[in-house]
Amino acid sequence: MMTLQEIINSIESLPTEDREYLFEFLRQQRIENRQVEILANAQEVMQAFKDGTANRGSVDDLITDLLGDDD
Repeated sequence: MMTLQEIINSIESLPTEDREYLFEFLRQQRIENRQVEILANAQEVMQAFKDGTANRGSVDDLITDLLGDDD
């Protein structure tokens, strides 16, 4: 397995066009991974609503819950 420094050195030795392609590829991968993560979170929230385990309330209720104020 290559070390991170070896990978960096390999990237630096690539022609500019190949580096640009690699960076665009990595950017697209990050976007796709984030989309998968967002979808999984949304599905989890939707399931919590279906199960009746999701909390509901106003923004003030949320703030109170986050701050731990019971008053």
